[in-house]
Amino acid sequence: MSANAAHYFVDRHVEEGRGARPAFREAAGARRRQSYGELARDSGAVAGALARAGIPREARAAMLVLDQLEFPALFWGCLKAGVVPVPLNTLLATSVYEVILNDSRASILFVSEELWPVVQPAALASPHLTRIVVIGAAPDGTQSYADFVQGADILPAVEVSPDDVAFWLYSSGSTGQPKGVRHVHASLKATADSYGARVLGIEPDDLVYSAAKLFFAYGLGNGMTFPMSVGAETILFNGRPTPDGVRDIIATEKPTVFCGVPTLYAAMVAMLDREGVPDVTLRRCISAGEALPEEIGRSWHRQWGVDILDGVGSTEMLHIFLSNAPGDVVYGTSGRPVPGYEVRLVDESGADVGPGGLGELLVRGASAADGYWNKRDKSRATFEGEWTRTGDKYELTSDGRYVYCGRTDDMFKVSGIWLSPFEVEQALVAHPAVLEAAVVAARDADGLEKPKAFIVLKAAETEGLADTLRDFVKEKVGKWKYPRWIEFVEDLPKTATGKIQRFKLREGG
Repeated sequence: MSANAAHYFVDRHVEEGRGARPAFREAAGARRRQSYGELARDSGAVAGALARAGIPREARAAMLVLDQLEFPALFWGCLKAGVVPVPLNTLLATSVYEVILNDSRASILFVSEELWPVVQPAALASPHLTRIVVIGAAPDGTQSYADFVQGADILPAVEVSPDDVAFWLYSSGSTGQPKGVRHVHASLKATADSYGARVLGIEPDDLVYSAAKLFFAYGLGNGMTFPMSVGAETILFNGRPTPDGVRDIIATEKPTVFCGVPTLYAAMVAMLDREGVPDVTLRRCISAGEALPEEIGRSWHRQWGVDILDGVGSTEMLHIFLSNAPGDVVYGTSGRPVPGYEVRLVDESGADVGPGGLGELLVRGASAADGYWNKRDKSRATFEGEWTRTGDKYELTSDGRYVYCGRTDDMFKVSGIWLSPFEVEQALVAHPAVLEAAVVAARDADGLEKPKAFIVLKAAETEGLADTLRDFVKEKVGKWKYPRWIEFVEDLPKTATGKIQRFKLREGG
């Protein structure tokens, strides 16, 4: 069998008689649909159009594309051509797109019409782009997607090595500027064979809806890799995943698998308590991006009768490698290693940390990235032989579960004892008045670090609440861990993937 991932995930289904099966449907607007046979044809046409346009193998193709039918056609079409697609976060500023286009030296840009105004200045100024293709009406200096593929030869997937770089993803930037993460063809199937098959348990008749977008490693697995590994179908939605909008999609489309992130689950739990739960049977729900607060998992189960499988992944590992599993869920923990992965905890000197200790999480598995683009020092610091440093601090319990304690950069000592911001945040969100919380270190009058909390409330009333919350935290997790300062805010700074950007709170707090 061809090592090109596009053959396994797309063309294989046609060869084995599943070409008529639905692959994707759009949840709004024209409600377009795409079968596996149509996707094979459309992606083959993209490969032919790239060849006709003179885009060589291993050139980069930037994809600033919403979750719409053209996304899978472009992604797999690039792989078929041996061109490297680089899906981009659709919510960035023009200046960041300029950095990424210059860093990646992309030869061609595919962009949804709605996103063109933001990227236009960076795209037109790029010295590397030779062609700009707009999905929709094409402004001057660009070509429409319809014209780009019109009359192109339908090409099969080129032969590649399993270790050929297939695509890049830019890291979400929870701690600063994004980095180009290079992934090989074999990594996509590796995640499907591990998490997709052995934790998620994806089935051919599943209908998947991922609120996390396809440009994000988590969303790419949820919305393409896993369902396409078994010939299942995915719902695509090109808008923002607001709680109301997600509820409506679930109610209308009736997916069997839902993939969310903790901040969305928290907002939906609060909304559904007010407005009620749709009459839909969800077979499986998963979460990643940040650790899921225990209270949110329990509330979701109360509402829907299904557990959220909370897991940990990274752009560097492509998807989840540590997770709770069906029938083995303990809220407040990240579960156990996904079959196919090994993890360990190490201290500052690199020595292994046993149960009850605190250490940085390292992971080993087949889906590890090939390194960062043009960041050799960072690659050497993160990818240590077969092991990848995650930058996350964890505690290992006596029964083999892992408890998230925060990012390495977020941890700090209070009275000489390490404090986990996440532990304090979990305590805060367990209070019925609190929707979201983030805790960072701030210095008191003596220059000593103490916890400061930024809190988003469910309602606006704050009188006396700060003292109530301090006492609540003392009661739940310990008298010395309570936030010395509490600031009520309307929202928290987050990446597009839902991760709280605590470094911004530290800088401003």
